[in-house]
Amino acid sequence: MQIEHVILGKGGRLVIPITMRNEIGIQAGDILVLESDGDSLLVRTRDRVLREVQASFADIVPADVLLSDELIAERRADAERDCRN
Repeated sequence: MQIEHVILGKGGRLVIPITMRNEIGIQAGDILVLESDGDSLLVRTRDRVLREVQASFADIVPADVLLSDELIAERRADAERDCRN
């Protein structure tokens, strides 16, 4: 864990020091997610947020279940019912 002091520039620009960019593996053009909480600002990579969301669902959905397959099956069943009516 590193702690750096930076100055907020014109237009709200913030430069993330190279040592921190290297540590978390980001470069110019990467998409970051900012989360504010009172007087704090958390900066995370989009990939990290995605992994966290996936992990939260992993606790809910069994490993052998693909929600996409279930959704497709439900949509097909709905379409078949609609065609019969």
